[in-house]
Amino acid sequence: MAGVGPISQDWEPVVIRKKAPTAAAKKDEKVVNAARRAGAEIETLRKSTAGTNKAASSSTSLNTRKLDEDTENLSRLGSFFGLLETYSDFTLCILEDDRVPTELKKAIMQARTDKKLTQAQLAQIINEKPQIIQEYESGKAIPNQQILTKLERALGVKLRGKK
Repeated sequence: MAGVGPISQDWEPVVIRKKAPTAAAKKDEKVVNAARRAGAEIETLRKSTAGTNKAASSSTSLNTRKLDEDTENLSRLGSFFGLLETYSDFTLCILEDDRVPTELKKAIMQARTDKKLTQAQLAQIINEKPQIIQEYESGKAIPNQQILTKLERALGVKLRGKK
């Protein structure tokens, strides 16, 4: 206590504050209710795509136009060849023609039973789902060259080409 007289400070006061609230914090229900109680003005907006699975920038009109053009082109193609009238007929024609032939499904079943394998076991050997084997043997599948190659290797039988 060497000095006489009042003690004075030459320091500036420092105020420590929290960070400004983020956008998510401003939307919090507690914050909104507190603002209402304080009498603050609150603005609420509803997004036009809220609750839907659509992106804000998705443009359906462009996609629709492209689909219409493709359908028109295919119907022209069908009319040109005198085979098809609409896109759906074209699709149906492709699906009916490309199924597994009877000879192939019989050959797969015969080779599988000769090896004493179930459909599930054969599917596991070729790393495919059992449903694939079932579709091939029932004639519902559209032939895939990779799957046929796997079947040929697993069964030890030639399924394509001359026998």
